[in-house]
Amino acid sequence: YNAIEPMVSAETMTIHHTKHHNTYVTNLNASLEKLDAAVSAGDVSAIIGLEGALKFNGGGHLNHTLFWENLCPKGSSESELKDGGVLKSAIEEAYGDVDTM
Repeated sequence: YNAIEPMVSAETMTIHHTKHHNTYVTNLNASLEKLDAAVSAGDVSAIIGLEGALKFNGGGHLNHTLFWENLCPKGSSESELKDGGVLKSAIEEAYGDVDTM
């Protein structure tokens, strides 16, 4: 959890992962269990009623998964934008270069 200190502290990352993201996962799993039961019972009203919980918790989980998968320490090889890559090309087109951005 300390890989990107001092930008974000290990304590903040630990809480974010073990509490915040974990809550989305726990609630998504509970909603998926309810959905499975509702589908098995043919309870269309219950299926429709779960839409909000599935969207909120599923979206929270996906957003946090993207967050974790896209973090890396400054100066690591993963932090370098690849020449000819989509992101670097878009930055260069819009700003001229990464430093100007």
